[in-house]
Amino acid sequence: MLRIGLCQVTSSEDPAENLELIRGEVARAAGRGAQVVVFPEAAMVRFGISLKPLAEPIDGPWAKSVSAIAAEHDVLVVAGMFTPSDDDRVRNTLLVTGLGRHLGYDKIHLYDAFGFRESDTVAPGTDLVTTSVDGVTLGFATCYDIRFPELFRRLADDGASAIVVPTSWGAGEGKREQWDVLVRARALDSGCWVLGCGQADPAATGTRVNPKAPTGIGYSTVSDGFGKVHAKLGAGPELVVVDVDPEVTEKARVATGALANRRLG
Repeated sequence: MLRIGLCQVTSSEDPAENLELIRGEVARAAGRGAQVVVFPEAAMVRFGISLKPLAEPIDGPWAKSVSAIAAEHDVLVVAGMFTPSDDDRVRNTLLVTGLGRHLGYDKIHLYDAFGFRESDTVAPGTDLVTTSVDGVTLGFATCYDIRFPELFRRLADDGASAIVVPTSWGAGEGKREQWDVLVRARALDSGCWVLGCGQADPAATGTRVNPKAPTGIGYSTVSDGFGKVHAKLGAGPELVVVDVDPEVTEKARVATGALANRRLG
């Protein structure tokens, strides 16, 4: 059993301010026994502003500060940040730090959809990332990645029992309903637990943001491999802690045959 905390927050435009938000939420989650503490995509700085001037490598000061927070509480922290790319763009990176590791997952599928073009300013990643905590292997995906079942099945093939999905979901008609379906669908596709941790809806706290940017709707959701929802938050900032049982993953895969019975791909 692995206890994971999902911190649904509203990130600001100031990386230093967001670092303090992370510091406080990690302490709260660790205090409730979380061994892994997850923050949304763009936890370093929210979408809707120029990202390139704020991007830092994962061995830069912001990421090192998050690592120090993780070490202080003896947890693994997952938080969305932006790192420099070599083509005048940035990369949308999940920092995975603590418990003796310091990794980055670069978002593979970019949000060129619903009138937004993430690829104009963000370069895509190529490599899957997994890591294990207390014998439970975690895979990583980011926001728009959740629309691509092949990624989740490949992470399952790589040994993942649970997949963490930090997100800054774009608002709009039907978007919340799509999020609800996609979390459960990817869990069923892969047999994995899927833990979607979103940016809170800025409107819930009266926060003014760029209305054209995907700055979050809340509704962080956790589903097991049977599609059963174990946690669902509302629109505003909130912390939830869930226990992930890898045996449920194995039972789901045996029951559904969704991986074993594949004939294509």
